[in-house]
Amino acid sequence: MTIKYTRVHRLLEIISLVQSNKGWTPGTLSEHCDTTERNIYRDIAQIKEAGIPIKNDRERGYYIDGTFFMPPVRLTFEEALAIAALCEVMAESGSIPFIRPASMAINKIIAQLPFDSKEELTNRLRTMELRTTATMDGEGYEDVYDKVQNALLNNTLLKCKYESTSSKSEDETFMFQPFALFFGTRAWYVVGFHEKRDAIRTLKLSRFLAIENTSSTFEVPTDFKLDTHLGNAWNMIRGDVDYDIKLHFKTPFSQTVSDTRWHSTQNIEWHDDDSCTFTCKVSGLSEIVWWILSMGPSCKVISPKELADQVATLARETAELYA
Repeated sequence: MTIKYTRVHRLLEIISLVQSNKGWTPGTLSEHCDTTERNIYRDIAQIKEAGIPIKNDRERGYYIDGTFFMPPVRLTFEEALAIAALCEVMAESGSIPFIRPASMAINKIIAQLPFDSKEELTNRLRTMELRTTATMDGEGYEDVYDKVQNALLNNTLLKCKYESTSSKSEDETFMFQPFALFFGTRAWYVVGFHEKRDAIRTLKLSRFLAIENTSSTFEVPTDFKLDTHLGNAWNMIRGDVDYDIKLHFKTPFSQTVSDTRWHSTQNIEWHDDDSCTFTCKVSGLSEIVWWILSMGPSCKVISPKELADQVATLARETAELYA
């Protein structure tokens, strides 16, 4: 008996058939789907517009790149819920630029769930919300992200111009060897070897004035590790000197501070008055000084004196704005 295909049914059937890699052609597809070759061409065009990379080869016929659809993965309900929460909130909201494809992925995961699980997952998501710190809008440097990803994949050099906050040489062109791409709190950064500076540098993607992929290749040092490179930085800017930090927090801020793991080296000592002493070892003071200032009068720097002096100076300058 001949199957009567609706347009949607036919599109899905074509995708399924093409995935089988059995040399499907416009003629064999039109015969199978009981339609004209002209309609098949229109269907293929619409499938491509939907973002599915369907291709045609004289010998293979139509096919879809095997890397586009991953093999099915079996998830528990809690695993699906966790992934859905991250994808729905983090990706769809744009909290982290350039990961929106994750929100498309969760729709595929949800579509594979049994009806009852799908309904429960949808209801659970309505009662969940994740809020992150304010981040940079990814608009305007998507091409930089794509070119850096391409260079990382192929171990190729990047030809760049960069807007540096510490240098006025914006027209300077340099070659850059990208080692790693990472998202640090608010924005995307690339770490690599700056050939003009003859040193490893961390560059913010939004500050590239120009960037080009090249065909020149390089080898990432075998001993490079991002964690080692960042060292004991408070966040992501590693200074040249390690400091033993000692801070005193008054209550109730002491409780708030102790609730969070701010740094991998931190230690907290409690006192009878519910205040606490916070200690850690950080590389450089340029980041932690602003964190201390955000705590206001509830935090006092015990040591080092250099940090205490920086906080005092910035606090005075801030107070003068309101004098």
